[in-house]
Amino acid sequence: MRVVIAPDSFKGSATSLQVARAIESGLGRAGGAVDAVLVPLADGGEGTVAALHAVLGGEIVTVTARDPLDRPVSASYAWVPGRRLAVIEMAAASGLPLMGATLDPHAASSHGTGDLIRDALDRGAEQVILGLGGSATVDAGTGLLAALGARFLDAEGRAVRGAGGTLGRIAAIDLSGLDARARRARLTIASDVSSPLLGPKGAVAVFGPQKGVAEDEIAAFEAAMGRFSNLVVETTGRDVRDAAGSGAAGGIGYLLRSILDAETRDGFSLIAGLADLEARIAGADLVITGEGRLDAQSLVGKVPVSVARMARAGGVPTVALAGSVEGDAAAFVAAGLSLVVPVVDRPMTLAEAMADASGLIERAAMRLMTAVRLGGALAGRTG
Repeated sequence: MRVVIAPDSFKGSATSLQVARAIESGLGRAGGAVDAVLVPLADGGEGTVAALHAVLGGEIVTVTARDPLDRPVSASYAWVPGRRLAVIEMAAASGLPLMGATLDPHAASSHGTGDLIRDALDRGAEQVILGLGGSATVDAGTGLLAALGARFLDAEGRAVRGAGGTLGRIAAIDLSGLDARARRARLTIASDVSSPLLGPKGAVAVFGPQKGVAEDEIAAFEAAMGRFSNLVVETTGRDVRDAAGSGAAGGIGYLLRSILDAETRDGFSLIAGLADLEARIAGADLVITGEGRLDAQSLVGKVPVSVARMARAGGVPTVALAGSVEGDAAAFVAAGLSLVVPVVDRPMTLAEAMADASGLIERAAMRLMTAVRLGGALAGRTG
């Protein structure tokens, strides 16, 4: 039996590669011959670096960068020398977990992500894939571009630190010092966010609260983002405010498209393409995918459903393993999943489940394969 194992990460507990290996181990424990093909995936958020490193090879580079509050932080990215490709996650140096218990959208900056891009350029990067998930910032990417040499000035010509709370003070953009290598490099944004920059579905209104923007501050942050975007249009002659994905990561999608001509790609499609997932599924007997939480949001472009749709087009059934399952089972089936299997096998707290994620996934895979073999035996008896 040929099984393609193509999961997302179980966020906070296991990378997609760890999940895939746990599933492979569980299938082996069930006995019988299984030709397992591991394709760890991500959608542009947490796990993008680990997934593409597993698929493309290369090395993990660790450097010191600035965290969202300009404190030194050790951050890693994937470097694939043969392709001159760097794979970077915003969350590594500019992510919400780095903020600790207190979020500060006024002060949080994306500068550290720019530090990582600059380090990749120093290594000779000609391509950069930037995963935007998990960011702590609403600075529209001003911190990131400042790290690459851009300057943002107030009405008196003084430099303004790139941060969410300073956007409204920026009166001019000086790109004369912007690293020319950043302009030449091919920058691809991997994201599952299709929001525009402004408005009720934009960067501030939808994602600001999760970065710490209080309800009574939303209007002020939105106004500042609007004024800054006007300045960007005046400076570049380009207006991509309404383009899908411009609102991703607190407006970073917008600024990188406007100034560095970045391309925005659906994270799953980009990573699945690089992993050659469709070709790997062809001829498989079964696909196993999964994520930490399967719910209504999973139906809108998340990894398990995206995998299932791809497999269904090739006539291959898909099973999803999940840490928790909420929602209508019929909706998951309609989306292409033949079966959803919760991995938790006994009463336990969330903390206990996350601590034993790999073990739970392995045992769930073993139960699944045992059931598959039993079904095959029964079919042989009754067929």
